[in-house]
Amino acid sequence: MKQPLFFAVIAVLLLNLITPSTSPAASGLVKMEEAVDVLKAMTELPEKGVPPALLNRANGIAIIPGVIKAGFVIGGRYGTGVMVARGKDGGWTDPSFISIAGGSIGWQAGVESVDIILVFKNPGSIDKIMSGKFTLGADASIAAGPAGREAKAATDVELSSEIYSYSRSRGLFVGLSLEGASLQIDHEANEKFYGKAVTPRDITSGVGKDLPPSVDRLKQLLKTYSDK
Repeated sequence: MKQPLFFAVIAVLLLNLITPSTSPAASGLVKMEEAVDVLKAMTELPEKGVPPALLNRANGIAIIPGVIKAGFVIGGRYGTGVMVARGKDGGWTDPSFISIAGGSIGWQAGVESVDIILVFKNPGSIDKIMSGKFTLGADASIAAGPAGREAKAATDVELSSEIYSYSRSRGLFVGLSLEGASLQIDHEANEKFYGKAVTPRDITSGVGKDLPPSVDRLKQLLKTYSDK
């Protein structure tokens, strides 16, 4: 495929992702269901999943299903998902909607849809995301997370990175990296989902009522798995 045509295909793919095919409210419900499915799948992968010991010590987690990354030498990525923080009582808060976006330069070719989980060890990272735009690798160190359920994983989580990443690929890509990607709160999605204008800190305080069952499933799955 010639380069001009290739770049045109990339632009269409990213545009289709950014432009929702359903209403914002319905999109939020779909995204929550997808987040539950991704978390369940990526915590049950034998010897490759997120270790319970890491989740047990985490101060927050972001689940971003279906991130599209595409490019030819110069690439781009975009996706939306949810972030859940550790509450003052040690439990998990209601979710805030987030987006991830960024570009990269390096050896890469193709189009890939990737499910991403980010595990935050430092509460300061969660605070920064809630306060504004947050750049992975610049505002906090990020590394590929330790995998598996063996006791060794409990030692691995003592490593110094503030954020650990996990991904599940459904396509072909060379050169996947989250360095330089930005995370930010999707305020419009939050307003549509909760039925009113809310801040991320409002959400972590528990303003949500009569929320969809997928919210409880997500929090219960986090509790069950991190308590193992």
